[in-house]
Amino acid sequence: MKLRKISAIFFYLLFSSAALTSCKEDSDMQPKVGTLDVAIDHVVGTATLALNTGSYATPAGDQFTVSTFKYYLSNFTLKKADGTTHLVPESYYLVDEAVPASKTFTLSGIPAGDYTSLSFTIGVDSARNVAGAQTGALDPQKNMFWSWNTGYIFTKLEGTSPQAPNTALVFHIGGFKAPHNTIRTISPSLKGATIQVQGTQTPTLHLKADVLKMFTGPTTVRFTQLYNTMGGANSVVVADNQAAGMFVVDYVHAN
Repeated sequence: MKLRKISAIFFYLLFSSAALTSCKEDSDMQPKVGTLDVAIDHVVGTATLALNTGSYATPAGDQFTVSTFKYYLSNFTLKKADGTTHLVPESYYLVDEAVPASKTFTLSGIPAGDYTSLSFTIGVDSARNVAGAQTGALDPQKNMFWSWNTGYIFTKLEGTSPQAPNTALVFHIGGFKAPHNTIRTISPSLKGATIQVQGTQTPTLHLKADVLKMFTGPTTVRFTQLYNTMGGANSVVVADNQAAGMFVVDYVHAN
């Protein structure tokens, strides 16, 4: 009887040990994921953007103020040194200077690892432009949508300039069809930094968005000639300027 009891205890311990080992192996086999915070500062050259109160000058010497500045960032993709990439699903964000909370957001469900580069789109991909009524950042009620035929406004900057014929500046950059496609995907340099994504901590990617870069780059914009655009060839000019350097990585902070 005593031997039978000892045997039962032995098999119970053996089974428990095997079960724990199996659970641990299953846990180890599960892909570990983490998050990445993104924080954006809006600047005009070396100055901080201030809606309605700030007075600025383009590199060409045109003066202007800004009353509205907002834009879409989407389709964030991270890449490891070995070439492995991860597209963050449903990564659509409307960033609005008038809504400070919109200038920080979190990318979730990223496989753990060290990432040496990233890319994202300024605007909204063509599929979502024709996908019908949507919610969240892509809700047409956000006033960043022209119509179901022409799609989203990717960047909206409004303000004033004494150089503009009627003093008003209206830059509504959008359009996803050739020859006036203004969707731009960029990959700003991490300046040698690595984005280390782990399940136990969340790094922060700090970006700067420079308003001046809308008006300089491949093409110099003068407000005497270009002060109002709502899609079309002139919006392509501004989109190309944006892609050439509007967004830069300030630094990556590992929390």
